[in-house]
Amino acid sequence: MANDLFLSRRSFAAGLAAGAAFWLLPRGAAALTVDQARGLVDKTVADINSIINSGRAESAMLADFEKLFARYADVPTIARSALGPAARQASKAQLAAFTKAFQGYISRKYGRRFREFIGGRIEVNEARALKSYFEVVSTAYLRGEAPFEVRWHVSDKAGKSLFFNIIIEGVNMLASERTEIGALLDQRRGDLDRLIADMAKL
Repeated sequence: MANDLFLSRRSFAAGLAAGAAFWLLPRGAAALTVDQARGLVDKTVADINSIINSGRAESAMLADFEKLFARYADVPTIARSALGPAARQASKAQLAAFTKAFQGYISRKYGRRFREFIGGRIEVNEARALKSYFEVVSTAYLRGEAPFEVRWHVSDKAGKSLFFNIIIEGVNMLASERTEIGALLDQRRGDLDRLIADMAKL
């Protein structure tokens, strides 16, 4: 399952095409600067490190991760990418409901993966401008594991700097989520309303 791909070093070998889901790349990042992009990731990483080393119960940590995603991630862009072609067929109300459900789903899913970092840390190394967004490179250090690279893609398309993708050793969040959500939607015979209702249980 794709939910084992993110932050699980054992599953990296399964692989996904790194650029498979870039059908919805943010545009117009000209107003954003490298320092601002790095600053966003610095704040995100600081909050992640604080949450994973807080010693709080899982339920409290997952609630904190949802606040983090809502604050620093471009959830609507990630949600539309994850939904794929079905996003173009969805009504405005369905898309809004899916985005809200997806925010909770992705926060629980990746929050549990981030919990594997307890006792570890993430350090931001460098940032660079690409054609339509910025990439910030960081290194994750886990206890008993070799350090590995985490890349953050940042844009200001939403009106402020937010990250819209994370790539870990070639496995990117947009690609893995689009595969996972596509499979979940197929299991429900394309019934988006049913998927939205079921996402609270995932």
